[in-house]
Amino acid sequence: MTISFSLPVQIERMLRESGEEPNQTLKEAALVEFYRLERITQHELGESLGLGRLEVDALLKRHDVPIDLSVEEFASESDALRSRIRR
Repeated sequence: MTISFSLPVQIERMLRESGEEPNQTLKEAALVEFYRLERITQHELGESLGLGRLEVDALLKRHDVPIDLSVEEFASESDALRSRIRR
């Protein structure tokens, strides 16, 4: 799904001058906020941004969001790690 909206020129300029790509920065900010509000899981956050587990942890740390895994997410992560080790 593609979402678009207008961004004031001064905000776009500020983002670009700081070396950020506005579309990616705002997508990331929206998804991190959804995670913070417990509307998406950590897995969904990573999947939406094309990030692995450690990259998601670093992203959340940069945004000062505590990492809070559900029991299901923890079990899923454990299973995924076990299957990687077996390969």
